[in-house]
Amino acid sequence: MKRTALALSVIILCCSKILAQDTIKVSGKVSSETDNKPIPGVNIVVQGTSIGTLTSMNGFYSIEAPTGATLSFSFIGYETIEVNVSGKNTIDVQMKEATSQLSEVVVVGSRAQGRTKLETPAPVDIINIDELSTNMPQMGLADMLVATAPSFNAVRSQGSDLSSHVDPPTLRGLAPNQMLVLINGKRRHTSALLNASQTGTMANAVDMSFIPTASIERVEILRDGAAAQYGSDAIAGVMNIVQKKGTGRFSGSFTAGGYPNMAPDFSSSDLTAEELALTRETDPDGFSYQFQANYGFQFKNDGYLNLTAAIRQDKRSIRPTVLSLDRAPLYNSSYLNNERTDINGMPIITNPELVQALAAGDMALADELRTVEGLMNARGIDQLDAATYAGQPAINLGSMSYNLGMPIGESTNFYSYGDIGFKYTEGFSCFYRRASQTDRFNYDLYPNGFRPQMYSNQVNVYFTNGVDGKLGDFNFDVSNTFGSNAMNIGMFNTYNASIGPNSPIDMDLGKHSFFQNTTNIDVSRYLNDVLKGLNIAGGTEMRIENYQIEAGQEESWTAGNYGIKTASSDDEELVGPDGFPLENLAGEPIVDANGNLITLPYAGYSQAIVKGYSLNCQCFRGFGPENEGNEYRTVMAAYLDLELDVTKKWMVGTAARAENYSDFGSVITGKVASRYSVTDDFALRGSYSTGFRAPSLQELNYSHTYTFFVDLVPYDGTVYPNTSTAARAIGIKALSEERSTNFSFGFAAKLFDKLEITVDAYRIDIKDRIFETSEFDKDDAPVLEPIIGKGLGSFRINGGDVSTQGLEIVANYSANLGRGVLTTTLSGTFRENKFEGADVPHLNVMLTEQQLIEKYVDRGDVGQFETGTPTANIIGSVSYGIGKFSFMLRGHYYGEVTDRDNQIRDLYNGQSGYADQTFSPQTTVDLGVTYKIIPQLMLTVGGNNIFNNYPDIVRYEKRDFYIYSNYQQGSAGAYYFGRLSFNF
Repeated sequence: MKRTALALSVIILCCSKILAQDTIKVSGKVSSETDNKPIPGVNIVVQGTSIGTLTSMNGFYSIEAPTGATLSFSFIGYETIEVNVSGKNTIDVQMKEATSQLSEVVVVGSRAQGRTKLETPAPVDIINIDELSTNMPQMGLADMLVATAPSFNAVRSQGSDLSSHVDPPTLRGLAPNQMLVLINGKRRHTSALLNASQTGTMANAVDMSFIPTASIERVEILRDGAAAQYGSDAIAGVMNIVQKKGTGRFSGSFTAGGYPNMAPDFSSSDLTAEELALTRETDPDGFSYQFQANYGFQFKNDGYLNLTAAIRQDKRSIRPTVLSLDRAPLYNSSYLNNERTDINGMPIITNPELVQALAAGDMALADELRTVEGLMNARGIDQLDAATYAGQPAINLGSMSYNLGMPIGESTNFYSYGDIGFKYTEGFSCFYRRASQTDRFNYDLYPNGFRPQMYSNQVNVYFTNGVDGKLGDFNFDVSNTFGSNAMNIGMFNTYNASIGPNSPIDMDLGKHSFFQNTTNIDVSRYLNDVLKGLNIAGGTEMRIENYQIEAGQEESWTAGNYGIKTASSDDEELVGPDGFPLENLAGEPIVDANGNLITLPYAGYSQAIVKGYSLNCQCFRGFGPENEGNEYRTVMAAYLDLELDVTKKWMVGTAARAENYSDFGSVITGKVASRYSVTDDFALRGSYSTGFRAPSLQELNYSHTYTFFVDLVPYDGTVYPNTSTAARAIGIKALSEERSTNFSFGFAAKLFDKLEITVDAYRIDIKDRIFETSEFDKDDAPVLEPIIGKGLGSFRINGGDVSTQGLEIVANYSANLGRGVLTTTLSGTFRENKFEGADVPHLNVMLTEQQLIEKYVDRGDVGQFETGTPTANIIGSVSYGIGKFSFMLRGHYYGEVTDRDNQIRDLYNGQSGYADQTFSPQTTVDLGVTYKIIPQLMLTVGGNNIFNNYPDIVRYEKRDFYIYSNYQQGSAGAYYFGRLSFNF
């Protein structure tokens, strides 16, 4: 209460000071410099106050302002103008149209000073996040970029283990860790998580959710190989996020929205009659709330401090896979008929309703309770309650960022920026564990089965400090960047079946952490007397990385003894109280090969597995001591970058970089690029480069045991690191680096002073791309039996060569239309990914050559890379501002995708084969409408996918976890939102 009173006092004091100044009435007209037409809806604010107004439909305005105040005139599509009142009563203003994108100076892709998009030798997208965010339904940075840049993608998984806890960003259809992300030109660290991705391989990726969008001025995306310029990971390109430096303005927004969850019409789908009869309707869900605020302080020495805070909450959305009773029965015969026993042969009453019905002599009711549907009805359960859930996760996210700069000398500046964030994610991770699955069942804890769910708590930190300036004729920049991500992983609504009812049901599964410290020294000099100008840049980099896995609590990874019988007397026979042999989980008697009783000879020592209950935490085994690791590496690099303007029209650039990895040795990469201006508004450009990507510490050291399902039957497998005993036994080699070549050619043009067009063709070839094998068992490789037993093993390998080639087109048009400004954008990418063939070594297996090829590089992973994401991606948008209103309409076309099965299975038509499926192209429409309530306050309403278009449903054989395709517009349907934006 005291703080509130103090804040009000400060506000009143400030207002009184403003009012105490001499004020005058200022009026005038605002028009366009281009055609002298009036501009309605121009935002006019007295700087440093909340006083403001808007121009009328005829461009006129009137405002009360102190005699010495400064008026700020701003409007979409025009450059902001600041005018000092200086006691004048009439101030007419002519506004100049905003500089076009092709004329904007970019930072990424060139170390020369002051190059624009037209002058760069490689394609660069400039996305003004600060300007676009008001009308967009998307709230997160990754989602905004997906909606505006067709070469960029970031798929939010519907579930499956930890895949929905980080949305891995990709560029040009390549892996997430083949794109480098920079903040203000400095390297951003990745997540600690090695996660599934939309490109067919596990990868560690930058988690963009920790970067508040309110802190961002613009994003630059270099669509070209740049490993020679920026180092490893830049095979597909580079993204540079430029933070705000503005001062004296308090801005922000509050956004709220949700999904109506209006299910599509399934009548024409391939859902079976039994599936169509089941309930799958759920309530509106996925409600999201976000508040962001940004303010900049200006120092007397021309320094600045820009601060941003953001908090966001996403509720979960549920898109259940509801299967028919005959395919996914909740109970089996032994459950329905009370035929299950414990390790001593004592009966476990699982159907007490049946006992009561028999005791009452109600045979009709008893017969009904012996059926799955009858018992479910008696307990008030329907198939939706026991369905596997997929959908968007629940997220609580908070982040803060700052950007500081100040002069510390005549030509030297200190800068510092960074962010810290906390994120809790609760995702749909697991198949529903049905009570019919006897090895994962416990009546005391979960009489009707259970749905395990994973959660994670992340802490993310990023800080950069540096000094830049001029030293004689040289520009210099010395900086240090530290980044870390720590993820604590847990699971609730689970248990360890081998421990029994004493097992915890909420478990700590372990912790992953990754940190990266990068020190850079960069020097450049521009020589204007070498032809038309030569820029020489060079520098060094030292990077230290560390990756750790810490084990979870013991119950999450251990094998308990709940299903093991220990002899209580010498020569104890395995018989129950009824004199019959004890039974295993399948209800089969436990006897020797001759059908004789088994005897345990020594009391207190002799043991036998009576019930083979599943080990470890259900759904996701905790990380155990054998998974723990603490690995470091260092990277040293040096580069030289030359850009020569041979003539005023012709520019040539070249770069070379040498890197040394403590765990991989040395590599040299290079790049040559050129741009030729045919006219002032038309330029040809092209480049050729070589690239390199060392396997990440996560790829080298991650290992884990997991559960997967085939036709709803659970199997346990382990991903082994390449240094493991299992890898050495079967003959898997150590991972080596990926190497690439990148060629691009295109043009940039500006036509009629309004239309901007860029067209670029490219091809990227990657040797020894990292994939993951399919699972090997003891029959495939007998040498593995002593190591993996009845389990399955898979490995990360340099599976083979891949390529991607495509065409990217971007067109922008902006003009006055009536009394408003019309801006249109049409952009598209058309690409083809190809797996060039597996590079299979000799392995110690009992498989034919063809069987080994199919097992070595998973067919599903290859299909995901080649056809698993849209090969055609087109985005068209129209924005129009007039008076107090502005409108945004965007259409997004997703080309078809094909999902390739990774195994031969029984098909619904009775045949045997791969359950491949092609999903048809999809189109969605976004809408945003903004109204200026007052100059400082705007209300926006609209939606994403406003016509509620869902992708095709998954075919019968694979419709177990997901019901919809995940790699086009997503599976949540229409999303509608409202946003209140402020700017004081």
